[in-house]
Amino acid sequence: MRLLVIEDERKTAKYLQRGLEESGYTVDVANNGVDGLHLAVENHYELIVLDVMLPRLDGWGVVKQLRNTKETPVLFLTARDDVEDRVKGLELGGDDYLLKPFAFVELLARVRTLLRRGPVREVEHLSLGDLEIDALRRRVKRAGQRIELTPREFALLYLLATRRGEVLSRTQIASYVWDMNFDSDTNVVEVAIRRLRAKIDDAHALKLIHTVRGMGYVFDINEPD
Repeated sequence: MRLLVIEDERKTAKYLQRGLEESGYTVDVANNGVDGLHLAVENHYELIVLDVMLPRLDGWGVVKQLRNTKETPVLFLTARDDVEDRVKGLELGGDDYLLKPFAFVELLARVRTLLRRGPVREVEHLSLGDLEIDALRRRVKRAGQRIELTPREFALLYLLATRRGEVLSRTQIASYVWDMNFDSDTNVVEVAIRRLRAKIDDAHALKLIHTVRGMGYVFDINEPD
């Protein structure tokens, strides 16, 4: 399998390249965001290990532009342990987040977990009330009006819609949408739900995303009893 490491710290990049190659992967390396994005777009990679703080184009900019054309899994690396930063990276299209400094065995475990993901058979079209979801084109409309969602917002909405009427816990949502287990004292899921509600529900009298206190969230026309 071919991987791409985009990391400006050359010692770290060399360390990652050597470790991943010793684990059986073919690894290309870029030391800035512009070169990394070019490689990611022009070549096929099974996974990209992407530092957030990069010269010329940061990791957020790389993944934002990459998601216009490709869905290659992205593992973010960062020294910044800020919830808002984590949410931003994941909503732009990142798949996992690893804080520096990290043990290589943990990075390797996360790489293997992302690579084990198989293709998911999607329901092509979903609707609830005046909300329409086109899964193939990643398009969402409500009352006939197009709603622009980030990749993570769409994944969250799709999860809720395909599990209509089922109360999903924060842990379930984090696992399905980000393939991560967040610490209980973080509010990543709450922030994501709030932003999705602002786009899906705020302008409409009929609400579709409901909170079940102490349990989680449910997607349905009627509020839970």
